[in-house]
Amino acid sequence: MPKILLVEDNEMNRDMLTRRLERRGYTVVAAVDGAAGVAQARSEKPDLILMDMSLPVIDGWEATKQIRSEPDIAGTPIIALTAHAMSSDREKCINAGCDDFDTKPVELPRLLAKIEDLLKRGPAAPPAPSA
Repeated sequence: MPKILLVEDNEMNRDMLTRRLERRGYTVVAAVDGAAGVAQARSEKPDLILMDMSLPVIDGWEATKQIRSEPDIAGTPIIALTAHAMSSDREKCINAGCDDFDTKPVELPRLLAKIEDLLKRGPAAPPAPSA
């Protein structure tokens, strides 16, 4: 059963997505801000991360960069979740290290297809250490 880390500060969004993902057979752990998301990624070692980009403490872009800098979790697939739907927002998320991008409000069938695709691919190889 794949484990998904949901990093989302909005309680209603977090609860709704958690319930819908659990009904589909996923184990969901949640974090309410970017710093907690990085900590949960370290401790839980999820199979995939859903990262809201507008978060308190540290935003989703910084949290993603921190996750990508840690060898044990750097390859974990990350899908950015954001209310911003412009192509520049998608590009910013991908440049921060996200593997994919989805807009809010979440359309569950579209998000599930992205989750399943990334889980089939498995974790990316961690970046080579810099000299």
